[in-house]
Amino acid sequence: METYLVLNRWQGIGNLGRDPETRDSNAGNPITNFSIACTRKWRDSNGNSQEETEWANIVCFGKNAEIAGEYLTKGRQVYVEGRLKTSSWDDKETGAKRYKTEIICDRFQMLGKRDDAPQQGGGASDADVPF
Repeated sequence: METYLVLNRWQGIGNLGRDPETRDSNAGNPITNFSIACTRKWRDSNGNSQEETEWANIVCFGKNAEIAGEYLTKGRQVYVEGRLKTSSWDDKETGAKRYKTEIICDRFQMLGKRDDAPQQGGGASDADVPF
């Protein structure tokens, strides 16, 4: 029997496009969703500035979900590590097959200074966040 190694790893840095949304699973465990804009900038062959933005949908579970829901806010820059997961379903109206790819977050780190994004309430400094 042959063994195959598979690598499913995603890393990205981007800014939150909206505040995170936290909910509880059926088992009562926290789940937090947010999206980040990852922008690539370059100069084309004519020397003109170009940029391209890709959006990544992030899903956090457990303690990561709690921390993300409490400390992350729209505009905040964050580094995320995780794995890709694609789900599919049949559209109820058209019957077409639909797909959604998300990043299942293993780890994240807030970047930049605390003042770089609007914050909610008081609270801890980045050094106080337990990750």
